[in-house]
Amino acid sequence: MASGDIYRALAYSDFRWLWIGSLGSSFAMNMQIIARGWLVYTLTSSEMDLAYVTISFMLPTVLFSLWGGVLADRLQKKRLIIGGQALNCLATLVMAWVILSERVTFWDFILFGFFNGTVLALSMPARQAYVPELVPERLILAATSLNTSGWNLTRIIGPAFAGLLIAIIAGGDKESHFGVGVVYLMIAALYFISAVTMVFVRQPSRVNDQTGKPWAEVADAFVYVWQRPAVFGLIILSVLPFLFGMPLNTLLPAFNEDVLSGGPDDLGFLTSMMGAGAIVGSLVTASLGGMSRKGLWIVLTCVLWGAAVIGFGASYSLWLALVMIVAVGFMSSANMSLNRGLLQMKVDAHMRGRILSIDMMSHGLMPLGVVPISFIAERYGVHAALIASGIAFIGLTLLAAFALRSVRIVARDDG
Repeated sequence: MASGDIYRALAYSDFRWLWIGSLGSSFAMNMQIIARGWLVYTLTSSEMDLAYVTISFMLPTVLFSLWGGVLADRLQKKRLIIGGQALNCLATLVMAWVILSERVTFWDFILFGFFNGTVLALSMPARQAYVPELVPERLILAATSLNTSGWNLTRIIGPAFAGLLIAIIAGGDKESHFGVGVVYLMIAALYFISAVTMVFVRQPSRVNDQTGKPWAEVADAFVYVWQRPAVFGLIILSVLPFLFGMPLNTLLPAFNEDVLSGGPDDLGFLTSMMGAGAIVGSLVTASLGGMSRKGLWIVLTCVLWGAAVIGFGASYSLWLALVMIVAVGFMSSANMSLNRGLLQMKVDAHMRGRILSIDMMSHGLMPLGVVPISFIAERYGVHAALIASGIAFIGLTLLAAFALRSVRIVARDDG
């Protein structure tokens, strides 16, 4: 049965260690989202400043992801991953010290976000491209979905734990830095654990004997994508969610405080409920490895994701917001699991690092959606901004499905 693929993928010890390491890293990132968002909004009370911090983190994916893909194809992926987690650990320790000393400013978050994003851009293609080398081809979708499930599991536990810890330590003091500083110390420890687990992965990664210039390898990757409409279509269908599905994550601290009058524990709970929906979505996807018309389901989940964003933006009560954010989590996770799994299967092994880096680089275009949506939030309110975001998401998805041949090819795919 297809559901057995989940257990078969985890039976491979090297993939299991990679997955555990990814859990540690994802737990750290999701705790950081809550701690960073809470303190930045406390310091500035500005939706645009939340957007700028997101931009500082996402910009390096545009600038450096392609080089991360070149490194993933040229070097041992295990070393890249360990090095990336070690650097994040050290940087987070420095940030924790700055916060605990109560000298942190908005610009510290900008600088740290840029460094954190750069490390991620250079190391993440290696982590993603390593997965198909550790499991058989028939288990790639299950393994990819398990990675997504791990990320979403940490979206449940990490934000709730971080928000609750800040609330307990702060004791109701919204200006307190100490709780956020403690959370950053825990984040540093998780990055360290993530680096250590990679030591136990014994399977050496595939390394291409590249003698050409890196720029030529990057150009080859773009030519490869352009000549394969299905790959190009999948990348387009991964860009649209980051433009108009993800601004909700950036504006969630503002929605929590301005609309729901919530504290850090409520913010953590909202994010955790989104993670709860997401983990169900990724596990359902992992258990449906043999499903047909995966490409059509990618398009449909984009539309349903946009509808859930509209529903969340229109919510005025906590309970309705919780229902809608669970739906957002489910649709977003199912969509990304399907897209990433199908992309992995359609890309030749020797190009996988670079193609995944192009996909990751496209996610760095997120500020093109976050900035105008955040501007709408400051001018007309976060409700109007999220509704506009969902409408734009649905509209652009349908336009792409009807107007672009590459997306139509994806939608007709029987894989």
